[in-house]
This record gives sequence, C-alpha cells and structure tokens, in this order.
Amino acid sequence: MTDTSIKTTSPEVAATWRAATRLIHGEVERTPYGETSEALFLTSGFAYDSAEQAAATFTGEAVHYQYTRFGNPTVDALQRRLADLEGAEACVCTATGMGAVSSALLAQVKAGDRVVASRALFGSCHWIVANLLPQYGVETVFVDGGDLKTWDEAFSRPTAAVLLESPSNPMLDVLDISAISERAHAAGAIVIVDNVFASPVYQKPLELGADVVVYSCTKHIDGQGRVLGGAILGRKDWINDTVLPFTRNTGNALSPFNAWVMLKGLETLNLRVDAMTRNAAAVADWLASAPGIVSVRYPGRRDHPQHELAVRQMSGFGSLIAFEVAGGQEGAFAFLNALRIVLISNNLGDARSLATHPATTTHMKIGPEERARLGIADGAIRLSVGLEDSADLIDDLARGVAALKSRGFAH
Repeated sequence: MTDTSIKTTSPEVAATWRAATRLIHGEVERTPYGETSEALFLTSGFAYDSAEQAAATFTGEAVHYQYTRFGNPTVDALQRRLADLEGAEACVCTATGMGAVSSALLAQVKAGDRVVASRALFGSCHWIVANLLPQYGVETVFVDGGDLKTWDEAFSRPTAAVLLESPSNPMLDVLDISAISERAHAAGAIVIVDNVFASPVYQKPLELGADVVVYSCTKHIDGQGRVLGGAILGRKDWINDTVLPFTRNTGNALSPFNAWVMLKGLETLNLRVDAMTRNAAAVADWLASAPGIVSVRYPGRRDHPQHELAVRQMSGFGSLIAFEVAGGQEGAFAFLNALRIVLISNNLGDARSLATHPATTTHMKIGPEERARLGIADGAIRLSVGLEDSADLIDDLARGVAALKSRGFAH
C-alpha cells in the first residue's frame, strides 16, 4: 500500500535556505508517490469528475488543470522554482527565450504606445523593436544604453515599456539598471530586463528596480544544449492580468518535457555558472595578452569600460567574453576555423564552449551601420566559455592565434 502522507518542509524553514539549496529543494510539490525527482506530467489535457466541475473550472469557480497550454503541473513546478530563485512574485514560462521577450512586450503595449530600448540588443530583440512593434502602431526609440542623458531625453514623453540587456549581447556593455529604472518609472514605463548573460545566479534586476526579468532558459538554466524555453518574471498581478491572457490565448506555451529538463538543469546551475565563470576569467586574461587580439571585453577585467558598475550590480561576471581579432572577417573566420574544442555555434551558456561571429550570424540583419554604432567590428567574436579544463581551452584558442599568425594578422 502506498503511504500518501508525504513529509514537506515548512515555508519558514525553506525561507532560510541559501541559493544552492533552493535550486534543488525549493518549491517542491510531490505526488502521493513521494518521488525524489519532480514528476513529468507528459499530457496534453486533463479529465474532469463531472460536467459541472468542467464548467466551474472554466469560470474560475473551481481550481483544476484544463489543458497544458493553460497550465501543467511540471511547468508550474519550474515556474515556482524560477520565481523563488529570482525573488519574483510570479513566473510564466514560454516556448523559447524570444517567446518570453515578445510576449512581455506585446502583452504590455497597444497602438499609440511608446517603447524605449537600449540600442545594444540581441539581433531578434532588435528586430522586434525596430520592425514588429511599429507595424502595430507602437512608436519605438533606441538609445545608447550607457549614456544616461539619452535616457533622459527619451523619457521626456510618456512611455509604456523599456527593454534592455545587461550585460548586452554580444559586446557585454553593462547598463545602470537602477538609474534607468528610476527614470523609466517617472515616465510611466514598465522596465523589462533580459538577464541572460548575467544569469539569475549573478544579477537580480528586480532588486535593482526593474519590473520584469526575461530569460532564454535554453542558455544557462538548461545549459546543456538540450531544449528550448523562456521565462517572464515579475509581479503576480501583472503576470496574471497582463501576460497570462496573452500567452495562453496565443499559444506560447512551454512543453512539460522541456520544463522537466530545465528543472534538472536548475539543480546544477550554481555549480556550472561558477565553474564557467572561473574559466572565462582565465581565458579573458590570456586573450588580453595574446598576439593578434585587438581588444577583449569581459566585465570582470578592470579594463572593461563599465567594470566599476559591474562590480556594483553583479555578484559575478559570467561566462561570456567578447574579443576582436586582427584581420576583420577574414581573421575572425581563420581564428574560428582553427578551433578544435570550442564549437562554432550561435548558442551560449552551454556546458560546451561555443564561439560565433556576430556580424555574420546573430547580428547580421541589423546591418553594418548599426553594428558599427554598437562596436561590433568585423573581427569581433563572442565566446561562451564552458566547463572544459581552462588550460585545454587556452591551448585551443592558441590554435586560433596561430592561424592569425599564418595569415600575417599577428606577430
């Protein structure tokens, strides 16, 4: 006979746990079977005890799962765990990271509204602001994120929403989230921060004054190159009243299987991000003195233009490095093609080290003029440092330097 009296931890005790413990044990809701790993509810729909219960569920008088597009126990488990980790009141997960960004914006704005965004955005985020929102009658304004005067000018008129990344993709610009949020709120805006590069381990935008945090959970949260997913975190009333009606009715739902994989990823998130960050710091220092490397951008280095700001608002500096090689695109391609451990891929936050050439991949569509404004040179490479031995990574990057030398781009 199955014992259905499952021992649970009181909220008072759970509130004392530190981050690494909460990532494993936080917000667990076990079935009567007492499983140690969260259950996977791989189902599209749910049955009712009666027609009356079904009707009451649809009116909200009864609490019961309806359909996995609307809610699922495994997805709910991930949402609770992420909200607990982020310090948010609520979370809704989406099919992809871009699904999180687009839903957070489109659920919030309407024709005639105004959106202000930092110019330094991931290519698809830039496209949404520059191309999609204007099609629906939303005015959009880009600003140079590091210049607070440009934010002041942008907020001289009422604004519905703000979108920014910090550190930014791909050049790792660090923006003053607190200062921007204060200005945005004075203009009536809700502040949405894409926190992917910092990860929930190293930066808490909600504590810095932001209203909403979005993630591509594909990155560090899964972090092992397996599944796609996204998350939107913020106030409970905003999630329930603004975001959920949009995601449920437009179908931007995360699959239970992907949610279950990400729950497993969360259990090792602290360990992986810390180890990847140690590797990234060592690699950045090596690159900074390597021949043929024009410049290196890593928030943990004192030569990063916003290093002091990064120290103030981040507890760690992350696994991403941006660097420029001599020889422009030819030099960058030669460097990348010489690598044997680091994979050429436009993903990031993976256990494997990955490198990409932003000018021809992630930021290809924004055009050369906009790339120049963002400092994305033809020789720029974005490197996501993984869990390999740092000495092996440095040896591999030395192959890239050797390729530069063989073409006369390094001495």
